[in-house]
Amino acid sequence: MRALKIAATGMLAQQMRVETISNNLANMSTTGYNARRAEFADLHYQQMTRPGTINATDGTVLPTGVQLGLGVRPAAVSMQIAQGTLNQTGGDLDIAIEGRGYLEITLPSGLSGYTRDGGLKRNGEGLIVTSEGFPVVPEITIPIETRAISINADGEVYAYFNDEVQAKLLGQFTLAQFTNEQGLEAIGSNTFLETEASGPPLIDAPGENGLGTLRQGYKEQSSVDAVKEITELIEAQRGYELNSKVITAADQMLAATTQVR
Repeated sequence: MRALKIAATGMLAQQMRVETISNNLANMSTTGYNARRAEFADLHYQQMTRPGTINATDGTVLPTGVQLGLGVRPAAVSMQIAQGTLNQTGGDLDIAIEGRGYLEITLPSGLSGYTRDGGLKRNGEGLIVTSEGFPVVPEITIPIETRAISINADGEVYAYFNDEVQAKLLGQFTLAQFTNEQGLEAIGSNTFLETEASGPPLIDAPGENGLGTLRQGYKEQSSVDAVKEITELIEAQRGYELNSKVITAADQMLAATTQVR
């Protein structure tokens, strides 16, 4: 009874879909989060009669044959790249990326990570870091006597001091972009790693070579559409129920077979 195993793969697929939707909804308020989508493909087929087989009775060619599918399998959980709404915060070190690009950060392992979470802070040494404490590349240190900070669209960071009229340039943020953003490896904490699938990072100043610009005093909200997620959740739930009904029907057919005398 192949229907039992086929329906089981369908239930597992819908379960993965529900888990993906659940993660999207859980991250509705996560800065710079992009929704994920579960994608599936059919499993291999059992070739009972191959298409194009010659019919032994009269020599004609079968146009379709008999190919029995054996279920469904997960193909990918892909990130849906979309610009989130910009929410005004007024923070001096809150920056939102308008357009493509990621901030480069240095992880404790020494590897480079990439994030769109622009809720930056300064540590005890004045170094600009992420909320997790990872230094932003290139490293920019804010002097302790700084009165105010200004960050323009090109990523230039200026400091204002009480005893000086002109602002002092402390440094400039850069952004990284990838040929295939969906190929980045998510490791949590709004952080991604470069992979072979993503390609190497292309780093440049904001606004250059297709990169986005920076907006000080804003944070990028999640791109999750709650209405769409709830709709897909209902679809996944119904798909799970239908596959469970197939298992029930197959069980009833087996019961009828065992009761034949």
